[in-house]
Amino acid sequence: MLRWIIFIIIFGIIDIYAYQAFKTVSRNLWLNIIYWVLSLLVIGNFVFRIFNLNRGDFGNAQAYAFGFFIALLVPKMILLGVMFAEDIFRVPQAIFRYFTEGSAAKGNYLPSRRGFISKIALGLAAVPFASILYGIYKGKYNYKVLRYTLHFEDLPEAFDGYKLTQISDIHSGSFDNMDKVKYAVNLINEQESDVILFTGDIVNNKAEELVPYKEVFGKLRAKDGLYSVLGNHDYGDYVKWESEDVKRKNLEDLKLLQKDIGFDLLLNENRFLERDGERIALVGVENWGAGGFKKAGDLKKASAHVQKDDFKILMSHDPSHWEKEVIHDDYHYHLTLSGHTHGMQFGIEIPGWFKWSPVKWRYKYWAGIYKELGQYINVNRGFGYLAFPGRVGIWPEITVIELKKGSLNA
Repeated sequence: MLRWIIFIIIFGIIDIYAYQAFKTVSRNLWLNIIYWVLSLLVIGNFVFRIFNLNRGDFGNAQAYAFGFFIALLVPKMILLGVMFAEDIFRVPQAIFRYFTEGSAAKGNYLPSRRGFISKIALGLAAVPFASILYGIYKGKYNYKVLRYTLHFEDLPEAFDGYKLTQISDIHSGSFDNMDKVKYAVNLINEQESDVILFTGDIVNNKAEELVPYKEVFGKLRAKDGLYSVLGNHDYGDYVKWESEDVKRKNLEDLKLLQKDIGFDLLLNENRFLERDGERIALVGVENWGAGGFKKAGDLKKASAHVQKDDFKILMSHDPSHWEKEVIHDDYHYHLTLSGHTHGMQFGIEIPGWFKWSPVKWRYKYWAGIYKELGQYINVNRGFGYLAFPGRVGIWPEITVIELKKGSLNA
């Protein structure tokens, strides 16, 4: 309770400060009333939804309460910054007037706020406000197909031109629009890739979240099949269970659902994709993540019976696994496919030129293709979304990678 009281006080201070810009520009009483009514409704709904949250019950109602709270908080933080910057100049003026004018100032020592500064502040704040609302309304289903061509000198000849589609982080418990998910599944099939690889987090917490979408994802097709691994959310570690037996049953149910969809779930296992007498190894590890995440992945076990000189594609949910263990392993894993970061569902990207997200301060490899020690990783930005019910600048991704034999300069 004390933490919530402190939280409300802090947000109230931010709100009062941000209101300074609004009231400087708006002289309309009703607009000022709307400002406070909207703020109180959003913060009240957020506090009510989160304060009464039982562990594991974070659903769409809580997600939208959080989303609209962020939609107001971020712009108000910008207003706070601009208004505070203005006060850096206003306060010294007030002190000067206090000592030079005294009672002649009649207590009005602070200069009035300048209208043009408040207008600039409101203009700046409007950008993230509109962007976040767009991200909630449309951005979370703004699917993008990203295509890459990767060259390998030791790729078997039979796999020259081989095409794979990667999806990751479905988080089916977050979806609220079945038609949009159907559209995305059709978009995946339209790529006509040889194989479809899913790199974990098919649910938020519970297997039952996947049930309404089993038929939809069951329509995924690729001539060499569908393969998957588990992500950190698939184990049910973020939910309070009645018992360990119930938790274990949830995981078994999830495995069966993936099988029903058509996925061959690799649990520290491997398979060989064969063509014209040649093969490539598909290796799948369970979740392994740095920084307190589950470390169920066993790279050595997953690579059993895979030869050192086999061409290898590794599926590992968390890109920190690649950084900490994979690229320094004795085996050369030509291509690793990961997800997990979601690109934080927020950032700025200009394809082929610039990308930025706050998640880069947590993960060195957070979105797209990277190359280290002659090995590649693709970090998929995610198919779904989690907690915040939207995406801003970092759109849901379907990755298509074509494998080519030879060097890039050949």
